[in-house]
Amino acid sequence: MSGLYIHIPFCRKACSYCDFHFSTSTGYQGRMVDALCAEIALNHEYLESKELDTIYFGGGTPSVLIGTELDKIFATIKKYFTIKFDAEITLEANPDDLDDQKLTYWAQSPINRLSIGIQSFDEEDLKLMNRSHTAEQAKECVIRAQHYGFNNLSIDLIYGVPGRGEEHWEKQLEQALTFKVPHISAYALTIEKETMLENWIKKGKVPPVDERIAERNFYFLAKILEKAGYEHYEVSNFAMRGHKAKHNSSYWQGEPYLGIGPSAHSFDGDSRQWNVANNHLYMSSIEAEELNCEREELSVADQFNETVMTALRRKEGIDLNTIDEKFGVDLSKHLMEEAAPLIKHGKLVQQGDRLYIPTPQRFFSDGIASSLFYV
Repeated sequence: MSGLYIHIPFCRKACSYCDFHFSTSTGYQGRMVDALCAEIALNHEYLESKELDTIYFGGGTPSVLIGTELDKIFATIKKYFTIKFDAEITLEANPDDLDDQKLTYWAQSPINRLSIGIQSFDEEDLKLMNRSHTAEQAKECVIRAQHYGFNNLSIDLIYGVPGRGEEHWEKQLEQALTFKVPHISAYALTIEKETMLENWIKKGKVPPVDERIAERNFYFLAKILEKAGYEHYEVSNFAMRGHKAKHNSSYWQGEPYLGIGPSAHSFDGDSRQWNVANNHLYMSSIEAEELNCEREELSVADQFNETVMTALRRKEGIDLNTIDEKFGVDLSKHLMEEAAPLIKHGKLVQQGDRLYIPTPQRFFSDGIASSLFYV
């Protein structure tokens, strides 16, 4: 299984909580698209398989691209790869971009899945997050996308918003469930360094995030969505039957993928590489037919730790047979020795050849996983 990730590094506004790589200057968008296509040509040999199971346009805000720019990218992909007939092709989109013109184009393009960054249906939340869309657009865009035939939809929501109680979060979920979208991703609001939100909290303009409320929001989220028929298949992701995100699932299962664009990461199973996180340096390097990236060879310990982390974020947890086959007796022994006290205290459950985090502990998945690392 092989995936292609394309990073579109443009946004109309800077969200207050975001530390992803992007620019609000879109005057050179056409030049960037040319560079993305050139990088595909330069680096297509990175993937051993030339058949793509998934393509994911992320960012940034990929929905700022116009039709001719997407056409150019797809033409380049098809020149160097074969897109499988059942490939999942996702475009991240902001609600304010889902107008009739773009939806008409997307519906006729290879794109077959939209991931809409709603974050909240509340106007005050959206202002706090400095989002570019309104609460009304958040509601209208889902209906509009469904009208144009996009039934494979995912929406993003954020919980743990400062100053918001549990009733507020319940209202957000009630609104989300009215649309019957098959996939929902929900993330706790985190305060990243050097973001507007961090600055506002430091200055006392916004109350700090309350981790206790975020934890309660998380378990309420899981309870409500599972009751509505969603499977809580990854810590932050919920899907109706047949609608798990294939691209993101490939990350969690250690499948190879090629990342295109500034700051994009690639993984081939043994190493990881990432492009320079600077738009102009990226473009000038590609135009000189050079890849401006760093590469890291992953040690056995690195691979073990990544496998543990990603596996424990999934509902299925760790396949102990796979650990034994891939990493050998010593690391298998290490894993079970570290897991023993966590099993005793109910933070992990061993069931046959599976080791997983039980529902009451899933909010703490990353911390539990890191305690099993080989260092």
